[in-house]
Amino acid sequence: MLRTAETQLARQALLAATQALDAVRASGLRADELAARLAALSPELTKLNQGAGQHGVQETIRRADHVLRAAEAVRGEAERLPATAADIDKRLVSLRTRAEAITTRAAGVEPVLSELRRRYSAACWQDLQPVPEQAAHTVAQAEAKLAEARVAREEQRWPDALSLLSTAWALLNTTDEAVSTAGDRLRRLDEVSHDQAHEVERTRFAVRDAQRLAMAGRNTPDPRHARSLDDAVARLDRAIAGLEGRHPDWWHFLTETEAVRRTAARVVREIREERGVSGG
Repeated sequence: MLRTAETQLARQALLAATQALDAVRASGLRADELAARLAALSPELTKLNQGAGQHGVQETIRRADHVLRAAEAVRGEAERLPATAADIDKRLVSLRTRAEAITTRAAGVEPVLSELRRRYSAACWQDLQPVPEQAAHTVAQAEAKLAEARVAREEQRWPDALSLLSTAWALLNTTDEAVSTAGDRLRRLDEVSHDQAHEVERTRFAVRDAQRLAMAGRNTPDPRHARSLDDAVARLDRAIAGLEGRHPDWWHFLTETEAVRRTAARVVREIREERGVSGG
């Protein structure tokens, strides 16, 4: 009885997988890897048909479960394959369009760098000098991966196509961020050089907010938090003092104020976590 029931379930799963595979092939997709996995189950089914009398009850149950799960996996992947192929086709077009857009945007980086060089000290822009060349190189890498993905798609090597598309996507993301950096840098430098008081005030507010929380319900703050916040205040004062001269390092000023706000946010997070634990 055990053998008959288990074998029947396995046969049904294999039949469903075979039918799903036939439907996929009828649509023009080869699915060779799935067909090979399905074919590999035939010897297992033969042994399953021989039953518990020859292989033992536990081994028969294990084999039946294996055949059932493996066949269902093939069926599921076969049913998803048309959607996978369509998704790959869509991503090939989308990433190709994105690569072209980034190439166009990258051409605008050099004029931005020229503006940065003209108006700000070298410390504010020298780390961005390699961006145009790096962007061109990375986009070329992404385009090469897309070409490989297209070949893999044509050859119906689905896992390879998906892997190559993921690599191209990551390369384009990196390039997109790098290309955006120059324009963002110029905008932020313009903003802070015209109105440094706003940057100072938002940073002081973050520190004061952390100081108020550190004092809440206490006569004196925890020494660890007090030390961190005192250091943050001193760091902000030094950053402000460093703005003297004809061509201040505005970028250093911005990175310092950001660091001060991160310190304040960390102290706030630590205080809330500690009081949350003690409150529980």
